[in-house]
Amino acid sequence: MSRVFVTGGAGFIGSHLVDELIKAGNDVIVYDNLSSGKINFLDSAKSTGNLEFINGDLLDLEKLKDSMGDIDIVYHLAANPDIRLGTTITDTDLKQGTVATYNVLESMRINGCKNIAFASSSVVYGEAKKMPTPEDYGPLFPISLYGASKLGSEGLISAWVGTFGIKAWIFRFANIIGTRGTHGVIFDFIHKLKKDPSRLEVLGNGLQEKSYMEVIDCSRAMIHVVEKFNEDLNYVNLGSSDTCSVSRIAEIVIESTGYSNVKIEFTGGDRGWAGDVPKAMLEVNKLTESGFNCNFQSDDAVRHTAKSLIEEIGL
Repeated sequence: MSRVFVTGGAGFIGSHLVDELIKAGNDVIVYDNLSSGKINFLDSAKSTGNLEFINGDLLDLEKLKDSMGDIDIVYHLAANPDIRLGTTITDTDLKQGTVATYNVLESMRINGCKNIAFASSSVVYGEAKKMPTPEDYGPLFPISLYGASKLGSEGLISAWVGTFGIKAWIFRFANIIGTRGTHGVIFDFIHKLKKDPSRLEVLGNGLQEKSYMEVIDCSRAMIHVVEKFNEDLNYVNLGSSDTCSVSRIAEIVIESTGYSNVKIEFTGGDRGWAGDVPKAMLEVNKLTESGFNCNFQSDDAVRHTAKSLIEEIGL
């Protein structure tokens, strides 16, 4: 049994990770300001008696330092959950991403915690010219402020490994989808159809194509990588081995709602918003060769998520 500190543990991905960590026999401390997470996402974890919840902001360095005593590993997932927000409020990702990561690392240093597992993103690759994109692809030039904050956080973690002798696992996520989702393309499509079941607006031309990974698969993969990879600095792509287009997602969501005669309307352009990467597919050989297999590939993950969110939202 380990004592595990999870930032953003009441969020979409974080709460599923907490469930898996407790299932594996760990005691978990969740640190979350509930700005996007929901306390009810932790109901199952709380019922086990192996969860402690701290309502705190990562930008409150003093509180964070005081909360991180006697910890074996930090899973750092807290961040701005909506990549599009950075197009209007330009310091959001700097503060909630890079500065928050510095505070986590500094709190670890002061408290003597030597292990961090970090939720990065495939957006650090920018518009990669090689697909599927392997972990050693470079140079890395992200095109969104969210991607820049994730890459900056990776740099800080790497520096802490080299300077203070910590051990780190960096996860570069594909698009993570599933139950408890609070944002993203499937969530948006369902809400649009709930408002008007006769039409569905799709940002861009619908040809955007990316890898999708189901959230419980993602949570299992994080724990697996920490167990199986033992370098001082480990970085692994987490995703499925295929892709799904936005047009296909729209079709699956409409089919899952049971609505008929829905008109799909595209706003045009090759990307959904400024900073959106139109096509992304990760090479996941490193993950699969370590013995991990996803329960869902992209299409099935989308269908599973659509059905789950429709039930949760009450369409």
